[in-house]
Amino acid sequence: MLQTLKNYFGYDSFRPLQEEIIQHVLAKKDALVLMPTGGGKSICYQLPALLMEGTAIVISPLISLMKDQVEALKANGIPAGALNSGNSDTENMDIRRECILGKIKLLYISPEKLISEIHFLLKDITISLFAIDEAHCISQWGHDFRPEYTQLNALRQYFPNVPIIALTATADKITREDILKQLNLKSPRTFISSFDRPNLSLTVKRGYQQAEKTRTILDFIDSHKGQCGIIYCMSRSKAESVAVILQKHRISAAVYHAGLSAMARNKAQEDFINDKVQVVCATIAFGMGIDKSNVRWVIHYNLPKSIENFYQEIGRAGRDGLPSDTLLFYSLGDIVLLSKFAQESGQQAMNFDKLHRMQQYAEADICRRRILLNYFGENMEHNCGNCDVCKNPPEHFDGTILVQKALSAIARADEQISTRLLVDVLRGNYTPEIIKKQFDKLKTFGAGREVPARDWQDFLLQMLQLGYFEIAYNEDNHLKITESGKKVLYGIEKAPLVVIKREEFIPKPKGRKKKVEIPASAPRLLPLRQGEEDENLFEALRIYRKQLADEKKVPAYIILSDKVLHLLSSIRPTTIEDFGNISGIGAYKKEAYGEGFIKLIKKHL
Repeated sequence: MLQTLKNYFGYDSFRPLQEEIIQHVLAKKDALVLMPTGGGKSICYQLPALLMEGTAIVISPLISLMKDQVEALKANGIPAGALNSGNSDTENMDIRRECILGKIKLLYISPEKLISEIHFLLKDITISLFAIDEAHCISQWGHDFRPEYTQLNALRQYFPNVPIIALTATADKITREDILKQLNLKSPRTFISSFDRPNLSLTVKRGYQQAEKTRTILDFIDSHKGQCGIIYCMSRSKAESVAVILQKHRISAAVYHAGLSAMARNKAQEDFINDKVQVVCATIAFGMGIDKSNVRWVIHYNLPKSIENFYQEIGRAGRDGLPSDTLLFYSLGDIVLLSKFAQESGQQAMNFDKLHRMQQYAEADICRRRILLNYFGENMEHNCGNCDVCKNPPEHFDGTILVQKALSAIARADEQISTRLLVDVLRGNYTPEIIKKQFDKLKTFGAGREVPARDWQDFLLQMLQLGYFEIAYNEDNHLKITESGKKVLYGIEKAPLVVIKREEFIPKPKGRKKKVEIPASAPRLLPLRQGEEDENLFEALRIYRKQLADEKKVPAYIILSDKVLHLLSSIRPTTIEDFGNISGIGAYKKEAYGEGFIKLIKKHL
């Protein structure tokens, strides 16, 4: 097992749980595997496929994801192929023939194609195992995706002796139980890896309006020069407008959403994968098919509808384990809109519960990572030190008078007022709607004009989270004072609020030496300080890698990951053998690329 791991994938040791899972699959037993994005799920079925007789069938939801995986396997010298509607009839026929001849070790296939081939190709080949990727799609409780996923229980019926391994990065307890039930797995074992991604920083910005979001995003991208990232937006129109703003500031950005043609979506995805654009502004439709290891940041322009969605989307950053940043904006408007969606959904109670848990994360004044991990049933006994709450703990003040002003205005409007109009009342704004409803006659009109509108938005969000008022989504989003709110309004209890801090992103200082973890076994070929990296060499290696990728028509990270380039520019091997000892370089890549990279390193030295 270790020899195969080193030979094909270039690693000297397994990550937590990988070895145990692989041995379980080699014993022809069923399994459900939960591992975070970038946690090494693929090796859990790819390595057994290499060690077992026959072809492993990998059920994958997206053509782009299959393409990515197949290219990565071929780059490691592993025979793989994909059967899908993106191929020509001739290509699919050639792949079928190679499978029958036993020349393909891993065959990627969509759920639709699998169901249509169950009585044909699958009956004519030796199948080593079935791997079901993105297995949460199976569950009616998970993410709505494709009905074909629910027909995969046929595998156990037609292939009773072939092991099935289902894999996903996000599934709560209900979803896990549903996956096991729907697949009809035989005495399955569930493996749950840690959901912690310590390399991801977690930051939340509350109550920012559009202009402020734009300024913050531009500062953020400026501090991540040359690094690619994704901006998730709630609507298609917002994804498009954000992309236009970035393009006006000479940032290469593409748009991706379900309203575009398949050709436009594919182009956006290909350009991002091949580093032709730095940023993709997208709806949640984007990302499941992205295996890009060097996404350095993810921004959420709006609040996601659940922690599962949020966790999956931030998981697209830092898959290579290097430090990466995540930033979440949210406002009262997001909560109102998402609550409306939840109310109109078929699973109202569950979707409201998921949204409330997402709100709790965004509103947290304790370590955000602990809240995130707790949601997935994992307890962390220490603070992470890599979220905004840990770095800048919130300060509280007595906000009783502010809260009383807001609640008094709600009461005097007979609880027939929305948050937008409430801010206008408190600020004393004579808008046509205020005058029409005669809210300018209220005793509290202008009672909070000393507080900026954006701060009122923030304080109202805090008040909502503290339970001082509720939003009646079925009554034009009118605000209703709760029992807790009445206690503050009538002076029975005090109301603690969090001090608003409006810090801006400070661009990172340039020219500083990066620190890279170097394996203890790595050869020390030059007298340099532990972990010191030659940044000029890194850039030279990156340019050379891009040339190779363009020649082979594959994404650059499939040649070598950023993590490997950082190790090369720190360790600086000057022989083929030492090049092959770098973590992440297997025998195939050593032979294919070693000479060129060594030549470049020697020239640089």
